[in-house]
Parts: sequence; structure tokens; C-alpha cells
Amino acid sequence: MLSQDELARYDRQIMIPEIGLPGQERLKKSRVFIAGAGGLGSPVSLYLAAAGVGTLVIADYDRVDITNLNRQILHWSKDVGAKKVESAREKIESLNANTKVEIIDETINDDNILGLTNGCDVIIDAMDNIAARFVLNRAAIKRGIPFIHGAVSGMEGRVTTIIPGETACIGCMYRDYTKPGKFPVLGVTPGVIGIIQATEVIKYLTGMGRLLTNRLLIYDGMDLRFREFKLSRNPECMECNTGKG
Repeated sequence: MLSQDELARYDRQIMIPEIGLPGQERLKKSRVFIAGAGGLGSPVSLYLAAAGVGTLVIADYDRVDITNLNRQILHWSKDVGAKKVESAREKIESLNANTKVEIIDETINDDNILGLTNGCDVIIDAMDNIAARFVLNRAAIKRGIPFIHGAVSGMEGRVTTIIPGETACIGCMYRDYTKPGKFPVLGVTPGVIGIIQATEVIKYLTGMGRLLTNRLLIYDGMDLRFREFKLSRNPECMECNTGKG
């Protein structure tokens, strides 16, 4: 049941026929796992909180560094040195006290990911390395819940929605585990991709629209254009063609 404050706060999106009161109530009951509180995690978590998602579970083991501030808008100058998850919770709760924020100050790995995602409806990839994405991908497959993949570099970004057992997964798209390292990023790039990821989550939770399934959306900020590539499951994928999924 939505409170009077919530009815007023979400009035404009409740007006969207495909959302309405039932959709808004579904958002309130939802629990979303966000892997990373950085460049992608910032816009994703802020917009999901603004939309009225009931619980955000945010996992990140890093502390805020001054080099993060060009793109990680959850964190401000005063937060340098603080734990990212604590900085994130402060901003999100200030934006919308109706959204419960659960923080996990741990490094995500195969040993803890199933416990971290317990009870979640969606997993969001806001990471910056492919090895962590494979960990999230495996968890989504085992849990049978959607996985919203996003990635950025420089002025380019990409996003797709993975539905275990139905669509191509991370293993179908990427074959190599590249070593993580420092890469260039213009701050607005993760903003664009993160907002698209948040849109996909809201669509999935409310059951509206067409998801980015088996489609990889590429954003090119330099030429300011979007391109779309079709994806298909790899029958030899070692991730989604073994066990569940």
C-alpha cells in the first residue's frame, strides 16, 4: 500500500498507463542488487530510488578517491576517503527515505555472491572488470533472475538485458578474462549507460515495454549515436549451457 507521501511523490510516473498504481506498488515491493557504487552504480541507484524501488542492496569494497569524482556522482569532495557504500547510502536516503538501502562492504566473488543476492529480483552490473561480471552472470543463471549488463570506456558504453535460459549471457558475448586496469572515462558516459540500465530495471519490475534482450545497445558519445547489435545464445557457452539456464 502506498502512503499519501508516496502517491504525491510518484504522481507523474503513476500517470503512465503501463505503470499506474499496480506498477508503483510492484516497485515498492522490489529488491534490487547493485554490484558497484561507482560510475554506473551512481545513476542506477539514484534513479531507482527516485522511482520508488523499495530496497537497494549495494555492494562495493572501495573507498572514495578524488579521481572518482568526475563520474561517480554519489560521492562528493567531502566523501574522499570514506567507504563508497556508506557515502552511497547517505545520498540515496537523503533523496528518498522510502527506499531502504542495504550496504555490503565486501569484494564480490563466487563464494559470497549467492548469499549477497538472496531475495533479489534483479542483478545490476555496475562493475569495471570482466571477471566480476562473470561472477554476477553465474549468480543470475543460478538464481534465474535478470542481469542488466553495462560497461563503459572513454565516450563509449554498452548495455544489454540478460534473461537466464532465454538470452545470450556474458559468457556468450565475452570469451576472455582481460586483466582489470585503468581506462579513460568521460563522466557523462556512465551517466547515459546507467540511466538506460535503470530504465530496463523499471520496465522489468513493472512488466512494461520491450526489454533489451538479445540486443546489445552501443552508445558512441563522440558521434552522438546509438547502434544496436543482435545477440544469440552460444550453444557451446560454458556459462549458460551447463546446469541451470
